[in-house]
Amino acid sequence: MENILPWFALKSVPGVGNHLYKRIINRFKSPEAVFRASCDELAQIEGVSDRLATAIKKHRAPDYVKKEIDLIAEKGFRIVTMADPDYPPLLLEIPDPPPFLYVSGILDSSSNNIAVVGSRNATDYGVSMTKILCADLASYNITVVSGMARGIDTAAHEGALIGKGRTIAVLGSGLERIYPAQNRNLFKMISENGAVISEFPLMAEPDAFNFPARNRIISGISLGTVVVEATKRSGSLITARLAADQNREVFAVPGSIQSFKSTGTHTLIKQGAKLVENAKDIIDELSHILISGDIREEPGKDITAYQNMHLSPDESQVLKALEPYPIHIDELARKIKLDSGKLLGILLKLELRDFVKQSPGKLFSSTAKAGER
Repeated sequence: MENILPWFALKSVPGVGNHLYKRIINRFKSPEAVFRASCDELAQIEGVSDRLATAIKKHRAPDYVKKEIDLIAEKGFRIVTMADPDYPPLLLEIPDPPPFLYVSGILDSSSNNIAVVGSRNATDYGVSMTKILCADLASYNITVVSGMARGIDTAAHEGALIGKGRTIAVLGSGLERIYPAQNRNLFKMISENGAVISEFPLMAEPDAFNFPARNRIISGISLGTVVVEATKRSGSLITARLAADQNREVFAVPGSIQSFKSTGTHTLIKQGAKLVENAKDIIDELSHILISGDIREEPGKDITAYQNMHLSPDESQVLKALEPYPIHIDELARKIKLDSGKLLGILLKLELRDFVKQSPGKLFSSTAKAGER
């Protein structure tokens, strides 16, 4: 591993933020070269005043930096700097990339990454659709990126693991402060099948102001961001906005028009986000920039089996009650004694999985795929 002390030392200079760090490294290529440069050379960089140039020349790494590096080695984590070939190449394209990342697992230079984010208080529909979508993405050899939060994030990582693929979790805390705590086992599984990464010191707590910064990394290392279930004030919309600002694609999975938890995703669709029903929609949209040699032609049969088999009892009941001939939702609700609101949510999930077809007038029927089960 390269000498990481200079990278930490430059980061610890008061006044050197991520934007300026990138400009300095672009000019001098390495922190060692920065510290060797003259004040006049440093002051030629936009944003470096004479005072800051002098501060850089006189700066020495604080004791806490050396202790942090010792702790990283002790815990078995890795630091990947902007100069490392494994640093995500897409992340280098954003205006303020982290100078280095703390890594648990294996981070490689692949760019075939898709971010999937959404509500922490997800519905069963949102969780189910996220797992199916991410399992499918994994089967195409796409790496799923998310934030390891509750709800949709957790479902995204689990879906990728179900699809036997790679996944990357970007934390809003240090690697020694797993949040939420119940995701410790998930942290381990992701580390074994991808990477958990953070720009924050190992012991950094999951403070609220960390998460908007974390979100720019989620979108920054991805070709596109998919939003599943988000209210109009959801943090997931911040990630979508960042993706758009970074010139990346934005996708949204539709939900029930009666659910306030999908108001944000529907707003994104109205604003031009690509509507997603399945992984193929994403693959087709990004076909011009995906590294085609790394993409599998067809998803694995195990994913189709997962989609077919993993129906809830209510979903199975609804599917059994449907026929190829359309039936009105009210009649179906009376037939199986389910609340209309709940029934509509189930029908929407089955429709997105291509088990159910909706016709004008709130008429529903089973599809040929449902008959194959």
